[in-house]
This record gives sequence, structure tokens and C-alpha cells, in this order.
Amino acid sequence: MNVWAKLKSSGWVYPTTVLSLYGLFANCRVAEPFLTPYLIGPHKNISENVVTNYLFPIWTYSYLVFLLPVFLLTDFLRYKPLIVVQGLFLVTNYVLLCFGPGLPAMTLLQVNYAVVTSTEVAYFSYIYSIIPAENYQKATGYLRSAMLVGYTFGASLGQMLVSLAGLDYFYLNAITLGIVSVAFLISFLLPMPKRSMFFKGEKAVSSQREEKPGDNTLDQQVMDKDGTGSEAEKIERDDSNGCYSRQNVISASHLLWKSFRESYSSKSLIYWSLWWALATAGYVQVFNYIQLMWDHIEPSATASIYNGGVEAACSVVGAAAAFSVGFIKVTWTVWGELALGLFSGVGAGAVFLMAFTSSIWVCYAAYVVFKSCYMFLITITTFQIASNLSMECYALTFGINSFVALSLQTIITAIVVDEAALGLDIVTQFTIYGSYYAAISLLFLLRGAYTACVSRHSARHMEPDGAVISSERF
Repeated sequence: MNVWAKLKSSGWVYPTTVLSLYGLFANCRVAEPFLTPYLIGPHKNISENVVTNYLFPIWTYSYLVFLLPVFLLTDFLRYKPLIVVQGLFLVTNYVLLCFGPGLPAMTLLQVNYAVVTSTEVAYFSYIYSIIPAENYQKATGYLRSAMLVGYTFGASLGQMLVSLAGLDYFYLNAITLGIVSVAFLISFLLPMPKRSMFFKGEKAVSSQREEKPGDNTLDQQVMDKDGTGSEAEKIERDDSNGCYSRQNVISASHLLWKSFRESYSSKSLIYWSLWWALATAGYVQVFNYIQLMWDHIEPSATASIYNGGVEAACSVVGAAAAFSVGFIKVTWTVWGELALGLFSGVGAGAVFLMAFTSSIWVCYAAYVVFKSCYMFLITITTFQIASNLSMECYALTFGINSFVALSLQTIITAIVVDEAALGLDIVTQFTIYGSYYAAISLLFLLRGAYTACVSRHSARHMEPDGAVISSERF
């Protein structure tokens, strides 16, 4: 008990520890790499075409509907309630998978899972509202490591249970139900943040008024009125109880608009955000439908499958690629866009290889390459954006970029996948995804070459202090 009390009083260690444990258990989804074989197998008996062209698109549409309101509610309700909701819906997700009969239950499952994914923003933002700024870097590292360990362990365990123990997919889902139930219980141990990033109550109103010359702050106005701080204290108490006045909401709107302008204040930030949105839309499409591609190349009913092992390998290799970013000495402002174009091209080649190969092992390897390239580039992009913005602006940028990516993904799904439109087969879909990534690669190769040429031209003609020099020195 003394250790627990010390953790609680440590300021940042306790919430970081609890949230890391939550992330570990919430992402330890043993059954996730085997979702498609489970749905099209004897347990649910849903055809591959229905899963591809009807069932999976429902998640995309639902996710788009939930994302924006959940993003605003996350800050308004101060993060913890949304994390608890995510834990609850994770539990419901696997209850449906274990015991929900037929297509209607699996349709509800897709809507249910959209709530889970839309509340991820609460997991990533919670820690910044409750710990000191000097601990942001450490806490972020612990949280992402916990997610990675949970996902890798879950995928590896699932593969071992299938390959070595011959366990039925139903029991994988039952085990996962138990694990995510632990995550749901852990979420209640999180302390409730005392502030939000945008809906800051009295402090937000005060800070906004301080920006206007000649205006008194809210506290000063109250003191001028009755000579005491009682009214200001009342507002603070109301704020701590989650009560927001109309003025608070207006203030939050102004702060959101100010953060938006700062987030997209330069061309370089816009281009980094553009790649984030474009590439993430394509990545999520490949991630969502890769199990159907694997099943197309080598049907799970007739052969052993290694989906869990491949996903575990992707996590380890992708994490190593992301970790290597910190040790690469490159001027990303000059060469970053060229790197985005180059590695996006590698990713496009990997997707084309997945589409046209008849070897499951080649498809596995191409998927590892594709996912590693994405994790490498998204790490660079995240760092470049976050290093130039305040935490409030970064949170908003994360939300907006995710919303744009999801909107693009929804358009692709509605045209390419949905049975109400083209309803294309899985090979044709991956051919289109490869072409999509090739277009991203070409765009950023051209933009990156232009940026590098302009930078080199400036360096050849300008000294650091701005003096013009001869290009012969170079």
C-alpha cells in the first residue's frame, strides 16, 4: 500500500503507469490477426465477398461519423470518461465476436469497433493534460512502448496458440475478451484531469482577455466588484466540476481557431500534414483488407496461416525503423519531403507485389516492408509537426489530419470497396492501393526535389549572415 500511495503522490509516474498498463492490455488482442478467418469460417459463416464489400465498409463510415464529435467530447469531458468508454466497447466488441449470431451481430460489431477506434485520441491526449510538460517525452515513450509490447505479445501468443496448440479461433476471442476486460477495469484507476486543453473554463476566459490591451482579467473584474475572490473561486469550483458557461465555450472556440491557424501556418507544415493524411488513408485500407488478401492467396481453411507471426514481426521491424529515426543525422527540412516520396515509392512497390504474387510468403514479406516504411515515415512526420507546435496545436493537428485521412479513406471505400458502387475484388483493390501510393510518391518526389534544389541554390549563393558568395567555392 505504501508503494501505491507513493505512486499516486509522484505527480506523473502514477497516471503514466496506469495508462501504460491500460494500453498494454487493451492492445493485447490475441484474436485480432485472425479476424477474417474467424468471420468467413464455420463460426460466423459469412462469405468473403460480404465481408469485403459490405461488412468492413460499415466500420469506415461509422468511424467517420464518430471521429469529430468524439474528438471534441474528449477534451470537453477531460479524457478519462472516453478512455473508460473505449474499454467498455472493447469488451462489448469481443462479447459480440464470441456470442453474437449471424450477420446482424457482425454489422453491429463494426459500429461498435468504430467507437473503439474513434476514442483512441483520448488515450494519446490524456497524459498531456495531467502531467508536467517536462515529462511529456518520457511519458509518450512509455505509452507507445506499452502499446507496441501489448500488440506484439498478443499477436505472438495468438500465433503460438494456433500453430502449436491448434486452438480454435473461438477460444482466441474468449482469451482476448478476458484480457480487454482487465484493461476496462484498469481504466477506472486513472485520475481525473483537472484541466482540458481547450475547454479551460475560467483560466481560458482569463487568458483570452489578457490578450486584449486595456481589458481586465476575469479575476480583476471580480475583485473590483466586491473586493474578494469569492466569485472567481466559485468559477474555479464550477470548472473543476466540469461545468462550462457560454463564455467558456466561446473562449474554447477562439482557442481552437487560434490553434488551427498556428498548426497550418507554414507551407512545410501543410506538406507534412498532407502526407500524413494521404498516406494514412492508404495504409489503413491495406491494413484493413490484408487478411482478405492472405486468404485469397492461401485459403485459411486449407492451410496453416501465420497472420499473428507476421503482425508481430511487423511490430518489431516497424518499431526498429521508427526508433532509427532518432539516430539519422539528416536535415529533414531539406531532405524530408524527398524521403517521403522515396519510401512511399517503396511502399507502393510492396503493395503491387502483394496484389500480383501467388506466394503467401512473398506477400507476407511485402506487407512487412510496407508497414515498416509507413511507421518510419509517420515517425518523421510526427516529429517534424510536433517540434514546431505547442501541445494544444499538436493535439488539434492530430485530430484534423486523422479526420482528413478518414474522409479520404471513406471516399476510397465508397467507390472501390462498397458493393453499392464498384465492389471490386481484393486483387483489383490492392492494385488501386498500389497506384494510390505511387501517386503519393510521385507528388512528394517532385516536391522534395524542388525543395532540395531551392535549398542548395540558396546555400551556394548565401553566407550564413546573408552575404552573397561565389558558387565556385563549392
